[in-house]
Amino acid sequence: MLNRLAAATLLAATALTATVVHAQRPSPPPGPMINGYLCCNMRTYGESISDINYDEQGTSIVAVGTPARITAYDFRWFSLDLGGKPQRIKNDYSRNITLPEFAQRYVVTQDPKQKMAAFAPAVREAILAAKVMPGMTREQVLMAIGYPVASENPSLDAPVWRYWRDSWSEFQVQFDDKGLVKTVVGDPVALSRVLAAAPAQP
Repeated sequence: MLNRLAAATLLAATALTATVVHAQRPSPPPGPMINGYLCCNMRTYGESISDINYDEQGTSIVAVGTPARITAYDFRWFSLDLGGKPQRIKNDYSRNITLPEFAQRYVVTQDPKQKMAAFAPAVREAILAAKVMPGMTREQVLMAIGYPVASENPSLDAPVWRYWRDSWSEFQVQFDDKGLVKTVVGDPVALSRVLAAAPAQP
């Protein structure tokens, strides 16, 4: 009887130790720790960025092509080293896509600036100013002003992308059949902030 009791106690202690060791083992990250570049111009509040990318007072732009390295994933956001500074990008309005997919939208492996070097000067200048102009491709719009939130824009092939300048003001980028920007629609303040001036005619 005593031998049986001792064996049961030893078994229970071994199981508890195994459980504790297992609980302390770090779980693998839910997504890849990518070394790359920021896909697009994004506005930071200091140490955090939202996918809605509001153009509001107190924010500053982190430029497209800034070196970026993902360091952690947690619930609805991922942490990264962005140009040597800690940041986190939060999935506020694109929760219909997974966090790894969300992160890979913003941290890309090919430097966007290499692509931008081949763009027409007016398009390149518009992107650097975080503005949109007629004739831009979808990729160029993304570089300039980021992704439209996925909850309102489930397909990036749609003819219209809906963006928000702030909580009260929206604008829409409309594409033609070739996937080029046809027009941008919004209130005067939004348009003054996002629409690039037409290039001067020779």
